[in-house]
Amino acid sequence: MKKTFKFYIALWGAKFISELLTAVKRNASFMPGKIALAICPDFMGMIEKPEKVIAVTGTNGKTTVSNLLIDALEQCGYTTLNNRIGSNVNAGIASSLLNGADLLGRTTKNVAVLEIDERSSKKVYPYIKPDYILCTNIFRDSIKRNAHTDFIVDIINSAIPKESKLILNADDLICCSIGPENKEKVYFGIDKLKTDTQESNNLSRDIRTCPICDSKLKYEYVHYHHIGKAYCPNCSFKSPEIDYLGANLDIENCIIEVKTKHGKTNYKLISNNIINIYNMVAAIAVLSEFGISSGKIKDVFYDFSIVETRYKEEQMDDKRVVMYLAKGQNAIACSRTFDYIKQAEGKKAVMLNLDDYFDAKESTENMAWIYDADYELLNDESIKQIIIGGVRAKDHYLRLLIAGVPEEKISFEQKEVDAVKHLKLDEINKIFILYDVYTVQTAEKVKAKIKEKIQKG
Repeated sequence: MKKTFKFYIALWGAKFISELLTAVKRNASFMPGKIALAICPDFMGMIEKPEKVIAVTGTNGKTTVSNLLIDALEQCGYTTLNNRIGSNVNAGIASSLLNGADLLGRTTKNVAVLEIDERSSKKVYPYIKPDYILCTNIFRDSIKRNAHTDFIVDIINSAIPKESKLILNADDLICCSIGPENKEKVYFGIDKLKTDTQESNNLSRDIRTCPICDSKLKYEYVHYHHIGKAYCPNCSFKSPEIDYLGANLDIENCIIEVKTKHGKTNYKLISNNIINIYNMVAAIAVLSEFGISSGKIKDVFYDFSIVETRYKEEQMDDKRVVMYLAKGQNAIACSRTFDYIKQAEGKKAVMLNLDDYFDAKESTENMAWIYDADYELLNDESIKQIIIGGVRAKDHYLRLLIAGVPEEKISFEQKEVDAVKHLKLDEINKIFILYDVYTVQTAEKVKAKIKEKIQKG
């Protein structure tokens, strides 16, 4: 797309705003791009992109996979344009393109790794044609925005470039349905695990029947929710063959084997949570398709871990304190976190701080999502206390009672920091602090208060 005079005005004006925001120590990940698009709606089409573009989309895992890809590519010598510190909607992506370009709109990077919100597909893909598009999974999400998977799939399919190579989760039949006209597709997944079942035990299952004949789907194994190896008993519909298969999972030694048509390679796990194991296998698939050898991927992954804003453990005297992003308003993400806590060893307390204060007037209004989340997983003998903080604490309290959690185990306060006073240190040896995407600072204050309480004995 040919650059216009309006484009240069948008470029220079937005760069000035970006420099100004940075100088006053404000976040410049959204506003510069918003200004550029307001001046020149075709800004993303006119600005030069790196030679190779990787897009990461899906309900859960976008940020983690994007970070893994960025770190791995940079260790392999590539310079990356990315939106790891900012917004994954069109204005945020425009800001990233702006930051990776000079004053003439020419790119200064050789690879772009862009996390793209599913609903932003129509505003991004007409201007950016990724070489690779990874879809991590597709679940029901925020009731306000992404509550129905068919709605999200339709948005993605209406905009996805047909020339992009798709890298899809083979264990997610909804994810596999995107890009029906794309000719190049590869699939990643995880082999049967010891903990698998043949029927899902979760409340939320976003695909239950065959999309061809409407028969009830059957599973060879279920990992969680609708994720697993499925087939229709009455027609040919089934999970696709897997090109990158995570197998022989060894949690004790933190190893997973990834099988491909070229052979097998053992990788050190970045986490023992199945969500992050999927994220890791997905990143390996993208890097392999990009052309990086399995040996090099193994080397660069060896010291990788989940970013501390999403998972962090700390020893405080004889207590282990774990900060864990649970992503409020996302029933699946919370259910996976609850299951992880249930499976963890020790006597545990859970600090439940799931209110979203990014837009408090609206975002804490609709609490229906908690009835899709498996709070029943917190009804476990090893979980001795559940302490709720936040303006909607009573909603979570009611949900826990419905889940069968004994009333004497539950405490709540409207201020998260105040809730720490209910923590009984003599009952537990591990404390989980669960928080939302936009409340990391609140969670840090809770952790500081817990540390203070532990130090006082």
